[in-house]
Amino acid sequence: MKRTICVAVAAVAAMTLTACSAGTDAAEPDTAPSTSILEAGQANPMIAQGVVIAEDAAIYKSSGLGPAAANKAAPTGSPESFIDTSQFPDAKLSPGVTITEAQGMAALAAIKENLEAQGLSLDDVISMRVFLDNAPGTDRADYAGWNRAYRQYFANTNLDTGDTELVPLGTAAPAAPLVRNPARPSRFALEVASLPVPGWLVEIEVDAVFPVGG
Repeated sequence: MKRTICVAVAAVAAMTLTACSAGTDAAEPDTAPSTSILEAGQANPMIAQGVVIAEDAAIYKSSGLGPAAANKAAPTGSPESFIDTSQFPDAKLSPGVTITEAQGMAALAAIKENLEAQGLSLDDVISMRVFLDNAPGTDRADYAGWNRAYRQYFANTNLDTGDTELVPLGTAAPAAPLVRNPARPSRFALEVASLPVPGWLVEIEVDAVFPVGG
């Protein structure tokens, strides 16, 4: 997203567009389509505290998207049927990768494709809503697995140095993320009783802002 990422003290976060972050100049609200408000003192925060959107910014809102049923070897409507076999050949999950983590990665790949069809990218995402169902045999949604999937596509650069942050896949040692992306949208993630497609454990919808001149 072509915007200035800013850090603001909580007391003024909702009122100012002129806060600064490490390694950046002052914010430019007149030209930036959006400004993320990030908690002070963190070099690699996961999400924004909020986002200020320019008055004339054009916003794209996706529908809720989930993973595609790419694993034809699994029973129809099972969580395993939504493992992306291009990410996990033969649907064999890497050590420690959960089914929610795998579905989260596939759902984010679907979001990426949806955005690109509109001339946008993951970098342009300003807000995200995530709905999680608990996997069979568990009594709680897998937030840890989801967060690992999220870091593969979002919030994986160091704001102080600009370097790529390494991300774990399951229990493997951290490695380069699937998509390098500095964007840190505002976000909520919550557990729901069920999702509309049998076997889905993850559904995501996003808002993205078109870059200036886009």
